[in-house]
Amino acid sequence: MASRHNFRKLGIWKLGISLSKDIYTITATFPKSETYGLTNQLQRAVVSIPSNISEGTARGTDKHFIQFLEAALGSAYEIES
Repeated sequence: MASRHNFRKLGIWKLGISLSKDIYTITATFPKSETYGLTNQLQRAVVSIPSNISEGTARGTDKHFIQFLEAALGSAYEIES
């Protein structure tokens, strides 16, 4: 089945990639004691944003795509928190 959306053309995916780069740059300045704590948590959460968006585009329905967008939004809130 062909994808209904091309994630590479979605502005929100591009913003997620940009945010990922920013978070990795910022967390590189964190203390070494945070390597397996806050640094790791932020990096995993930020990577999941564009990952969920791209995975959602592979789903067959808009309903499933929206579920992946909601997961991406949840990760964004985790980072904000």
